[in-house]
Parts: sequence; structure tokens; C-alpha cells
Amino acid sequence: MESVRAGPFGHIFHPDNFICGQYGAGNNWAKGHYTEGAELIDSVLDVVRKESESCDCLQGFQLTNSLGGGTGSGMGTLLISKIREEYPDRIMCTFSVFPSPRVSDVVVEPYNAVLSFPHLLENSDETFGIDNEALYNICFRTLKLKYPTYGDLNHLISATMSGVTCCFRFPSQLNADLRKLAVNLIPFPRLHFF
Repeated sequence: MESVRAGPFGHIFHPDNFICGQYGAGNNWAKGHYTEGAELIDSVLDVVRKESESCDCLQGFQLTNSLGGGTGSGMGTLLISKIREEYPDRIMCTFSVFPSPRVSDVVVEPYNAVLSFPHLLENSDETFGIDNEALYNICFRTLKLKYPTYGDLNHLISATMSGVTCCFRFPSQLNADLRKLAVNLIPFPRLHFF
């Protein structure tokens, strides 16, 4: 968190919106969902509520998480569930990084992802799956980076998010908001994975 605050974009975040826990979830979905995440979720929801109340026209929520680790998968799905309870009529859009056995060093990443799927299926309206191995392949083959950093990977994810949401920020007649995007992309409610 300190690296984000001290980084070039640290000034765009309100200092009260940083929520930090004492411990991580240790690559354990259950720990992120039921213990460590459960301790932090109320303070996180307070920040979400405060930011939501300051919006003129809240369309929905966009959440970025990694399904391989315990915090992204466990607490991420807990947060999605709680936001869905509190704001049932708003669109929930997730950009989820799926683990890959070729670039993973943690044996439980597939289990964390599998435990996250039911929550994404029930509580997300749009889930954009981002393959971790594909991110590395883009860095190696297209960008010609020998040792990609998390900053390089995050840049690719942000470019994906920017591409999906560019019709919200620029004038167009097609897909002008999150709901219209969902209507045009999703044939059946449970088929919302892209």
C-alpha cells in the first residue's frame, strides 16, 4: 500500500480509502473469505458506501481481482457478495485474473479459482476473464520483455479495462453504459463470462 501511496498515482486516491489488514490470506480462499476478509469487510463497505453516496448517477461497480491468491479470490468474492446484497439493482462487473499452472508457483491456485466460480456466477453481471499465462505471453512475445514486472502485467490489464469501457468515456451510440453493455453481450444471465 505504501508503494501505491508513494507512487506517481498516489495523489489521486483519497487517504481514507486505503484499508489495510494485519495479515494476508496466505493463498487460502477460506481465510480470505471467512477470517481475514470478514474482519475487514465492514470497513471496506463503509468506504464503498461513502463513495457511492457521492455519485450523481451510480451505474454499477467494477472490481479487479486475482483468483489465484487468497485475498483476491476469498475476500474478492466476499466483497462482490456484500455489494450485491447492498446494491442489488446495480451492475457488477469484474475483471478477474485466472491462474495458470505454467506461471504459478503456488499449488492451491486452481482450488482458489474453483471456489470463486460460484460467487462470480451468482453475484457478477459481467466477468472478464484474464488469463495469467496469456499476460506473460504478450509480455514475452509481443512486447519483447525478458523479465515482465507486475507493473507491466497491470498495464496490460488496465489497457483491457480501458478498451472495454472506452464507449462510456467517449461519445458513441452503442453500449453507452454498463447496463447496455451487458444487454448487448449477455444472451442468458448465467452466461456472463468473457
